[in-house]
Amino acid sequence: MNSGMNSGKTTIHDFKADSLAGAPVDLASYRGKVLLIVNTASNCGFTPQYKGLEAVYQQFKDKGVEVLGFPCNQFGKQEPGSADEIGAFCEKNYGVTFPLFAKIDVNGDGAHPLFKHLKSAAPGLLGSEAIKWNFTKFLVKKDGTVYKRYAPQTAPEDLMKDIERLLAE
Repeated sequence: MNSGMNSGKTTIHDFKADSLAGAPVDLASYRGKVLLIVNTASNCGFTPQYKGLEAVYQQFKDKGVEVLGFPCNQFGKQEPGSADEIGAFCEKNYGVTFPLFAKIDVNGDGAHPLFKHLKSAAPGLLGSEAIKWNFTKFLVKKDGTVYKRYAPQTAPEDLMKDIERLLAE
């Protein structure tokens, strides 16, 4: 057995992303945690889900869960702001304390490699890899493998059972 390594299979832990402040973050630093990764936007009908995401984070952060928000302006231009504006909006309006990352693309040639991986590991309806809208959610197991994709309409609080199941693994 090769000391718990995942035998060369790509996981979330193989990627890096920039924080909202612009500092590089090695996602391997989240090894051993259950991750809820979401593409977010400040001017979307689903934007109030920030509140639910923060509630999930507050409930589970001490148990080994991280919520990672990735602002994206690809859907209806609903995330036009700068990093500072996005951070201020999320904090002021929704009390967001979970990590937010620099604005990225999730679809197309310029899609962030992390989201290319998430989409191929957990395709959506009818096998479609494209992300349809803001607040698409991916739940990731402690070993960095993608567990499941959830539609934008799925409220963060509806993921509780799955999060608890993954924490127990």
